[in-house]
Amino acid sequence: MLRNYLTIAWRNLIKNKVMSLINIGGLAVGMAVVMLISLWVLDEVSFDRYHTNYRSIAQVLQNETNKGQVKTSLYVPYPLAAEMRKNYGSDFKSVVMSTAPRDYILTLNDKKLNEQGAFMEAGGPDLFTLNMLKGKGDAIKDPSAILLSASTAKVLFGNADPMGKVLQMNNMDNVKVAGVYADLPENTTLAGLAFIGSWDRYATDYRLSGMREPWGPGIVNLYVQLVDNADFDKVSLKIRNERLRHLKPVAATAKPALFLQPMRKWHLYSAFKGGKNIGGKIQYVWLFGIVGVFVLLLACINFMNLSTARSEKRAREVGVRKAIGSTRLQLVYQFYGESLLCVLLAFLVSLLLVQLCLPVFNQVAGKQMSILWNSPAFWFFAIGFSFITAIITGSYPAFYLSSFKPVKVLKGVFRVGRMASAPRKVLVVLQFTVSIVLIIGTTVVIRQILFAKDRPIGYSQNGLVDIPIRTWEIHNHFDAIKHALLINGTITEMAEADAPPVNVPGTTSGVAWPGKDPNVTADIGQDNITYDYGKTIGWEFSAGRDFSRSFLSDSAAVIINQAAADFMTMKNPLENHITFYGKQFKIIGVTKDAINGSPYEQVRPVVYFLATRPGASLLMRINPQMSTAKAISNIAAVLKTENPEQPFEYHFVDDEYEKKFSDEERIGKLATAFAGLAILITCLGLFGMASFMAEQRIKEIGIRKVLGASVFTLWQLLSKDFAILVFVSIIIASPVAYYFMQNWLLSYQYHTDVAWWLFIVTAIGAIVITLMTVSFQAIKAALANPINSLRSE
Repeated sequence: MLRNYLTIAWRNLIKNKVMSLINIGGLAVGMAVVMLISLWVLDEVSFDRYHTNYRSIAQVLQNETNKGQVKTSLYVPYPLAAEMRKNYGSDFKSVVMSTAPRDYILTLNDKKLNEQGAFMEAGGPDLFTLNMLKGKGDAIKDPSAILLSASTAKVLFGNADPMGKVLQMNNMDNVKVAGVYADLPENTTLAGLAFIGSWDRYATDYRLSGMREPWGPGIVNLYVQLVDNADFDKVSLKIRNERLRHLKPVAATAKPALFLQPMRKWHLYSAFKGGKNIGGKIQYVWLFGIVGVFVLLLACINFMNLSTARSEKRAREVGVRKAIGSTRLQLVYQFYGESLLCVLLAFLVSLLLVQLCLPVFNQVAGKQMSILWNSPAFWFFAIGFSFITAIITGSYPAFYLSSFKPVKVLKGVFRVGRMASAPRKVLVVLQFTVSIVLIIGTTVVIRQILFAKDRPIGYSQNGLVDIPIRTWEIHNHFDAIKHALLINGTITEMAEADAPPVNVPGTTSGVAWPGKDPNVTADIGQDNITYDYGKTIGWEFSAGRDFSRSFLSDSAAVIINQAAADFMTMKNPLENHITFYGKQFKIIGVTKDAINGSPYEQVRPVVYFLATRPGASLLMRINPQMSTAKAISNIAAVLKTENPEQPFEYHFVDDEYEKKFSDEERIGKLATAFAGLAILITCLGLFGMASFMAEQRIKEIGIRKVLGASVFTLWQLLSKDFAILVFVSIIIASPVAYYFMQNWLLSYQYHTDVAWWLFIVTAIGAIVITLMTVSFQAIKAALANPINSLRSE
């Protein structure tokens, strides 16, 4: 019997080639989309699961209140770790301080690598359950010890044993390799961590114990592992006021409140607003999960529509089978068998599509995913997924076609009637509703990105290059480097700063000003810069002037941005001053706001101090008269002479700024692709429906043509039904799209709106696409010779 079902199913596929190609092609595209999205979702939800202690690890975060606004910080004061061990030892298995990962130079003889690393307390490798290939994780108790990732050790030492070998860090400190750990997967927070250094060395080098206000600024990441069966929320309440108890009354006005962020939420629930978690990337997991389901549903609808549309063709077959004894259940099995055959063929095609698309998809998504060919779980999921799809696609046709009465069918009085097409029309409306929502949503995402990109940046990015400072040689040879590059015409300006203008290097609570509200804690950005910084980046002043070598008093002066002037509520900033840890600085200039954080958020208040050796960033303005390639070559040559110990590394500031849009652009590209595929699947279904309707009404068209109907009249006759369905879809989709996209935009402080014209343009586009899809079959039918269509059967 099964063989009979499959034979009939195959014959039907061969007999109706166009419909079969539409069904299988649509299903294959829909299943491929679901597979790609499933791989992406799996990668997202499995983030950080590499760590054995995944469910018991948390990071200590803090909320601070400033002028009624609550902000969440990933950084806490360094003395907090000791207090946590002392006062809450029964709640934690481990408490570990760590720096945020950053780049350092690792040198071995002639080999120099720029690698990302962090300094951790000795319990860090065990807390994160690093797979130690050589040595032990707690070896970093020794201040001179360092742990290397396997790939970094391979690059430095090849096949030689790295244990006990001495490296140089940032051309200053000698460190000894005390262990090698397996590289962390890409879908972990610490991915790309090339080495781990000793916390004791970091604390000594940066003189943490000598800080003026050790409980003031948040400068370290603090990780904890809870005891078994501990509740994160209850422990958060216990530690909530631990920092507050150690602050002076002035600083305590910020009401810092500590809490635990479990590792399972680090990646997907990283967004905070008003001190509360508002989600994060989890919204995209849900978004694309829903998109995948709907894209597959669109393909399933095509199958249902085209199967039931041909009901009159299959009616006699059903009648004959019932007349010779087939039960309805056997007919249901037969139609399910046809559905299963189509789905299995589509599944094989979808695997090919996924394999072909994965390289591009990985590039857009920023992932390293692959089909898990050797995983039994994958094949179990794939087969189960195919059967579920077959059940969905085959259910309506199976029960509908098997319900025909054999007496009516065999007498020739069977007619499907007008109401029989109603479910198909509902499904077409559903298809276009989903497609239109996707189109509007994708357009809003793209408009939001363009809106933020059009926001005034506040300085000139053209030709602005940032060179990270890893060694002191750049500071020592600053004048020689600048002179050489000015003489050969490579640059026009050069300066140093704590960070490039796209970032705020750090914040301070040590700033006060006349009239400061004692209940307000200053959380203001601090940037140390050299002379000519303003000329180099091309900032603009709303009041006052830049630092100048002509004024010796500028060593006791500051420049603030407009956001800081507004935060301090200064009407005449140039007549005012600030106090920084008891020392008074005159305000000599106010710059127009420059975006120094997320382009979707408000500009952070910043105070700029004049310094001789600020820190981490060397900024150069390339001469526009010289080609970029030539300029970079000249800069590399000069730095190789003046700073040979540091590998040449540079970043264009405009490229770094563009990275701030990477998440949204990635989502926009994926959404655009999925919306396009949804439209493609819908159009395939429309093409098939139009083809069937033209075939079904071929005699009517012939008669109308004999009676004088024009081609345009016949095209209008065949197209208007589809246009009406699309119009209904637009009415349904518009408020749905507006509701969801308006809520999505509200998650950004700086955002565009859902413009009314989007719905008009989308409506026109949807109708045009529909008419273009059905016009081929409509015009073909209208141009056909009526003699052929009116011949006797």
